[in-house]
Amino acid sequence: MEETTVLIVGAGPSGLAISACLTQNSISHIILEKEDCSASLWRKNTYDRLKLHLAKEFCFLPFMPHPPSSPTFLSKADFVKYIDRYVEHFDINPRYCRSVESASYEEGGNKWRVEANNTRQGKMEVYETKFLVIAPGENSECYIPNLPGLGSFEGETVHSKYYKRGSDYESKRVLVVGSGNSGMEIAYDLCNWGATTSILIRSPINVISKELIHQGMRMVKYLPVKVVDKVITFLGSREYGDLTQFGIYRPKHGPLYVKYLTGKSAVIDVGTVGKIKEGAIKVNPSNIKRIEKNKVVFANNIEKEFDAIVFATGYRSVAHKWLKDYNHILNEYGMPKNDYPNHWKGDHGLYCGGLARRGLWGVKMDAEAIAEDITQSLKQDH
Repeated sequence: MEETTVLIVGAGPSGLAISACLTQNSISHIILEKEDCSASLWRKNTYDRLKLHLAKEFCFLPFMPHPPSSPTFLSKADFVKYIDRYVEHFDINPRYCRSVESASYEEGGNKWRVEANNTRQGKMEVYETKFLVIAPGENSECYIPNLPGLGSFEGETVHSKYYKRGSDYESKRVLVVGSGNSGMEIAYDLCNWGATTSILIRSPINVISKELIHQGMRMVKYLPVKVVDKVITFLGSREYGDLTQFGIYRPKHGPLYVKYLTGKSAVIDVGTVGKIKEGAIKVNPSNIKRIEKNKVVFANNIEKEFDAIVFATGYRSVAHKWLKDYNHILNEYGMPKNDYPNHWKGDHGLYCGGLARRGLWGVKMDAEAIAEDITQSLKQDH
């Protein structure tokens, strides 16, 4: 048994940011991380060409903005180096290879009891803590829809988490399922490497350039969201033209309002739209009806053969599976039950960070709010 004031589960950007904020307030804490490194998703499970879609001024953690010399849009390698500097600067020491098996609230002692499997040593560890912070990240478990006949597919299926580079699919027929940022960028990467590429776009999406979303996020500091959306949507329409003829439809609301309302990001175009307009990337606007060996049958009865399917279909949080009293802060899907911006605080000293679908800026805001709330709670106790 080991006691601590605060226990953080997860050493991704959110857990590291919370740790730095607690350190600044001289609050003792422990971080448990199931992988063997910090920010494992960035290090191990992102595709090679990935860059941050938002400018660096919106993508830094507390107390350490990116230096002026760094590029406006950081690459995967640049961001991992930034994480390493952050860990070193704040002397953050996560306990790696600790897979949390259960966490429950003990009413009598007003404490959380956490059991973790030390996978390096093959033994269970028990912790007691006054404050428990869930920071496993939104991208915990890959989600692939249960499509009829998927098990019969004779080609390769891969989730975007494990996709690395388009060169692995040169000259192959590839279907990308999912039209968020990952799906659109992977389609672009596949096309550039000579794959015969199709993408499934099933719902309306806001498509906008990095430069325009950058301007919009700066403008929203001074103007209402809906006003900014009108401006950048108009400019985006002038840049891209009418995309409906290519199977891309805009939603009713603009990109910033949709992000605030639902947490769903706009598609930041990296060149995919140009490839679609050229006909180099084919858009399939219909759902998949069934899969038969190497053939995909769409709901509009169009049939096509593919050698591979890349599922850019998102992730699911799994925190509610080990957090026995998750109802204090999470819903049955493992996401915050309270609406933004009050999502981060639960009952009995339970918090969640980085689950607001607000990117790295949201991670920063959560960390600062959580650390401040814990600080004020400890002051009241004394």
